[in-house]
Amino acid sequence: IYPGAVVSAGARIGKGTQLHSGVVIGADAVVGEDCLLHANVTVREKCILGDRVILQPGAVVGSDGFGFAPDGSRYFKIPQAGYVVIEDDVEIGSCSCVDRGTLGVTRIARGTKIDNLVQIAHNVLIGEDTIIVSQVGIAGSTTIGNHCTFGGQSAVVGHVKVGDNVTLAGRGGIVNNVDGRQVLAGVPAMPHRDWLKATMTMSHLPEMRKELRQLKKEMAELKSKLAKEDS
Repeated sequence: IYPGAVVSAGARIGKGTQLHSGVVIGADAVVGEDCLLHANVTVREKCILGDRVILQPGAVVGSDGFGFAPDGSRYFKIPQAGYVVIEDDVEIGSCSCVDRGTLGVTRIARGTKIDNLVQIAHNVLIGEDTIIVSQVGIAGSTTIGNHCTFGGQSAVVGHVKVGDNVTLAGRGGIVNNVDGRQVLAGVPAMPHRDWLKATMTMSHLPEMRKELRQLKKEMAELKSKLAKEDS
């Protein structure tokens, strides 16, 4: 335990774990064996870390979920009484946040690797060996399967399920349940090949719009001519 680290009452620290300066371990939290918590990491109360977990500087495990209910013209804070479980061999990058469950658990399964500046909301369940790249946001109560990959700045809405072996390209957005074993891109997410076709079409839209207006004009003139001939 390096100078300036704080271990609160009831917390348990496993054999071989290193807590660098500025680390704060909350009350009744559990940190497993051979973990490495770099400077200014926070693990809040009752959260659980498995073995060989690495938390890069400034990572936060167990912050309050973003839960507010409207109360007239104001918002009432919903108490976030759950906790977080980080399983064995997980690494979380600098300044990433994993929110505690509202009542139950937010869980990051074994072997998952999370980059810097990632937001994992309350009650999210992330499967094993998943890769989450920088600036990804995963909204509350979403379930992510095993062996998934999320490119930079991609996102998933809340309360959906993503199957195993799904790859989401950078800046993609998943807005519905997604079956496993596919590569997706775009917002809303679509099969990557369809997205490639759509993006190739985008540059031609001004020309296509001009052609469409010309066709509409010609069609109107043709209808007018036919109407005159019929009369």
